[in-house]
Amino acid sequence: MPLRFSSCTFGYRRKHPVLRDLDCDLPTGRTVFLGPNGAGKSTVLGLGASALLPVSGRVGYRRMRTDDRRTLREYRRRVAWMPQHLTTVPGLTARDQVAYAGWLKGMSRAEAWDGALDALRRVEMDESADRRVTELSGGQQRRVGVAEALVHGAEVLLLDEPTVGMDPRQRQVFHEVLGALPADVHVVLSTHDTADLDEVYDNVLVLQAGCLVFGGTVREFLTHAEPGAAPGRRANSAYHSLTSGIER
Repeated sequence: MPLRFSSCTFGYRRKHPVLRDLDCDLPTGRTVFLGPNGAGKSTVLGLGASALLPVSGRVGYRRMRTDDRRTLREYRRRVAWMPQHLTTVPGLTARDQVAYAGWLKGMSRAEAWDGALDALRRVEMDESADRRVTELSGGQQRRVGVAEALVHGAEVLLLDEPTVGMDPRQRQVFHEVLGALPADVHVVLSTHDTADLDEVYDNVLVLQAGCLVFGGTVREFLTHAEPGAAPGRRANSAYHSLTSGIER
């Protein structure tokens, strides 16, 4: 990418800072962002999406920064965010909703309408383009959310806990959809579940108590598993080894 966090500190109101002096470059490719609930993953993605601004430090992508009004509009076109809790507009079809997202990002109505169908096709939802979003399953709604992030030509997708509530089959389909995206679209998927560490991913980041405790390839991450850990338990073992004993 890299989407860069430089000495970022952030806290909610007068509470203890969630992040303190975070330095991190999000890697290219497909990345799983692991960490327990409350570790600060949503805060990091919110900062990356420019929905939040750091108390100190900077967030930037290429030559654009979230604290620079001259480049913020273009930044938001390049970096897309899908929050954990999706908002659906009653009565809108999948195509309507994706087109609306594109229009909000500065596309003309015609561009957004045409682009919506292409974005839905990329997430294998074009056959449901004319169905109301409220009629779709949770997993399908998540894919529509990804299409909303893709319609305006985003290069970085920040997905906050997108697999919550999905059954194993829905998760598998969702990961396959992300894996099939073009190589020039970079994905960061946050989760607290090592079951999301699917084979389509290249990298792992681990956040604990607002601190980045690991960043590297999937293979490097798995080397932290306990010796003798069963193949199906290596990811969980590595995650436990990296996060045990760290307190806020």
